[in-house]
Amino acid sequence: MKKINNSFEKILKKYNYSLNSGDIVAGTIIYQESNGFLVNIGDKILGYLPQEETKILINDNNKNLLINTTREFFLIKHNQDKKQYILSIKRLEYIIYWKRIKQLQLENIIFNLKIHYSNKGGLITYLENIQAFIPKSHTLNQNNSRLKNSEIKCKILIIDEQKNQLILSNKSAILQSSVHKFRLGELLYGSIIKIKNYGLFIKIYNTVALLHISEVGYKYINDLNKIFYIGKLVKIKIIHINIKQGRLSVSKRNIK
Repeated sequence: MKKINNSFEKILKKYNYSLNSGDIVAGTIIYQESNGFLVNIGDKILGYLPQEETKILINDNNKNLLINTTREFFLIKHNQDKKQYILSIKRLEYIIYWKRIKQLQLENIIFNLKIHYSNKGGLITYLENIQAFIPKSHTLNQNNSRLKNSEIKCKILIIDEQKNQLILSNKSAILQSSVHKFRLGELLYGSIIKIKNYGLFIKIYNTVALLHISEVGYKYINDLNKIFYIGKLVKIKIIHINIKQGRLSVSKRNIK
């Protein structure tokens, strides 16, 4: 061990090596304190890993699990008073997770993820150990309370690493993976599943499309409920497709 440390010290001197915040360094955990761990990151160079900066749960049964472990750490800052470098495992893993997420977005991957929580705004799940949110407007099943602990098909909609924000879309995943490939101008039949004052929601090939009130006909309609009902089969035409947003718009105008 002494020989290795001497070699490491020579490398530091040769390259005038200095450690800075944001660096990724290798080290060996050598001792556990009440609130963290001491880490050897070079000859006469000591690092400190706070308990909150490691994702590993420490308890009486595995309190020595990390001792003598050699791995990489993220260097948060240099504590001048204690002459220690403050390290993190968690932040290094965040960097790795976000890198994977960005790659998954480039590859346009569709996921089946487990729903952990639900609220009025939408659903909460995890992708690559990063918390993700699926807005209610981007879920096909609007009764989100029943989806807890179930799996949902989704894809990445928005990522913002700086804000630690990851937004997914269920509608986009369903539209992209649909067996039927929708085309602009295509004539189809669909079943009405919801009636709103601004239009009708129509289910077509397990995908939901919006028939806006302005596209129902040429005459002004005061109350759609007087003409349509849930379950009614209607003939419509595809007028807008947005796979990224999971939006499908249809029309009844100019249909023979």
